[in-house]
Amino acid sequence: MGKIGGFKEYNRADESNLAVAERVSNYNEFTIPVPKDKLREQGSRCMDCGIPFCHSGCPLGNLIPDFNDMVHQEEWQSALEILQSTNNFPEFTGRLCPAPCEKSCVLGIIKDPVSIENIEKSIVERGFAEGWIKPQPPKSRTGKTVAVIGSGPAGLAAAQQLNRAGHTVTVFERDNAIGGLLRYGIPNFKLEKGIIDRRVVRRVAILEAEGITFKTNVNVGVNFSVEELNAFDSIVLCGGATERRSLPTKGIESKGVVQAMDFLTQQTKVLYGESIPDQVKATGKDVIVIGGGDTGSDCIGTSNRHGAKSVTNFEILPKPPVGRSESTPWPFWPLQLKTSSSHEEGCDRNWLINTKEFISNEKGELTGLKTVEVQWKMTPGQRPELIEKEGSEKIWPCDLALLALGFTGPEKTLSEQLGIEIDARNNYKAHNYQTNVPHIFTAGDMRRGQSLIVWAISEGREAAREVDLFLMGSTNLPTKGKGDLPSL
Repeated sequence: MGKIGGFKEYNRADESNLAVAERVSNYNEFTIPVPKDKLREQGSRCMDCGIPFCHSGCPLGNLIPDFNDMVHQEEWQSALEILQSTNNFPEFTGRLCPAPCEKSCVLGIIKDPVSIENIEKSIVERGFAEGWIKPQPPKSRTGKTVAVIGSGPAGLAAAQQLNRAGHTVTVFERDNAIGGLLRYGIPNFKLEKGIIDRRVVRRVAILEAEGITFKTNVNVGVNFSVEELNAFDSIVLCGGATERRSLPTKGIESKGVVQAMDFLTQQTKVLYGESIPDQVKATGKDVIVIGGGDTGSDCIGTSNRHGAKSVTNFEILPKPPVGRSESTPWPFWPLQLKTSSSHEEGCDRNWLINTKEFISNEKGELTGLKTVEVQWKMTPGQRPELIEKEGSEKIWPCDLALLALGFTGPEKTLSEQLGIEIDARNNYKAHNYQTNVPHIFTAGDMRRGQSLIVWAISEGREAAREVDLFLMGSTNLPTKGKGDLPSL
């Protein structure tokens, strides 16, 4: 424990944000870092609990009390070594993770929890600034080759771990740049263009220096045959869950009804200097975002930066409570209202709303949405039933409707060509990350469904361990020791 009673002496300190008027004028990150002299105090707030529930709350099993203690002692390089022993890319999770570790922090029972995510971000940023993050090539090679499909967080984590085990790894990415979701699925104001370039490119340079080969614009099964793919000793599929959910609603084909990920990806590509002639813009429009999750929030922030006339958000579920729900007590992830920085920038949020029709003019252009208020009927042992509230129909003016409804699973092109089974949740079926085709493994959203970046990194690490075990008969790659793992 860094400082006995530090949690009683110091209050939680978080990064602050630039004023709304200033930040919505550009696509840059807008957080204001905690002063350096305060970071040591934040590390001192860790209680060094007898049972650190933050470990189980973190999908990576990060050694949180250990690196907190090092920050308290101002042993930043040691803190970085501890952090990177379980997390390949803390520069991403330190910005984008919803921090389930903080929700299970023991201190959170009586006070504000330890600011774990910000400490993590501060450690890795210090590591980059000081030049401590360097290539770690393996001392020898096994002679085995592995293909990793997808360069998102799961693919990158799997590739780095397998390379460290001495295998020769090639990463295939169908887009024109490395990063997957990190690059084109997340707005720059959450992961700034400069940060993406500085971190992903530097990370890729580090991974290349370690011996990993990256190939972009390679769409396996389309412009790269599965026969060529099967020439590798093992394959790890980390393509993500990219089948987008739509609505069986009248008028869905109207011009102006757009999938959220198309909207977000286009904006990011424009910031990268690409020309998108028919870019979907929210400028001067009445925008309605359907879906209340993180992607919906990203659409709200982007629409405000475009200069939308109005931004409205629909969610079909009830409004969560401001505080923890009794159904999700500590240390569980709480059912609780989340207000993001994008919501704060301007948005009319509505719950228990269902879209009945997309209304268009004679040109097929979207002009409005017809909705109805709903309630959920809960019957024990049965699926919840959606009940429409009689007489609650309403017409909303709308020029642009963004569908942020999540994903139904991975695309099936690869599974069909490779003969991989699909599970009951529409994901690639695997046991201990191994599919029914013995030399093919899968990880990340492709295996577990739409999830968090921190889970993707965890999946990539654990899958790499299973691949190494499959290829070599034994493995020294680390494991967090929980989840879908073998008994050795």
